[in-house]
Amino acid sequence: MNGRWWISMLGWCLLLWGVAGCASDNKPVPLVVLEPPPNAQEQARTLLLEGNQRFGEGQWEAARRQFEAAIDQQPDLAEAHYNLALSLERLGDAANAKKHYIEAANLAPGHKVIWNSPPLRRYGNVPDAPQQPAAAPAMPAFGGIGGPGGLGGGAGGY
Repeated sequence: MNGRWWISMLGWCLLLWGVAGCASDNKPVPLVVLEPPPNAQEQARTLLLEGNQRFGEGQWEAARRQFEAAIDQQPDLAEAHYNLALSLERLGDAANAKKHYIEAANLAPGHKVIWNSPPLRRYGNVPDAPQQPAAAPAMPAFGGIGGPGGLGGGAGGY
């Protein structure tokens, strides 16, 4: 077979490999507000729950105000920062949302929902969870690469 056929086959393999690898990355992920933790102060808990209700009703601005008030009451409440970030994002304020996603992660280093959330992965410098290396797709052997009739198309390995 001639060298062009092999190049064409290699191109198709790479194209299919790339499409298959990207297909699973475009799944929409629902964004859900977090409930108050057990250590939340009573007033902050109430404000956070009211904000969650407004968020669930699609009242992003009202939810934002409640989450900000919860943060005023208890600044170290990671769930309030995370929920505020969700509201800000819905309101189109990505810059401030980023700050609160990162603040939530800083306040709750072991909180799996916050650290594994797609919004934080998009904004923060969060490494992906360790995964097993994927096996490389099987590629046909290209005997004689660079030799006569190989990918190089000439003698001498060029």
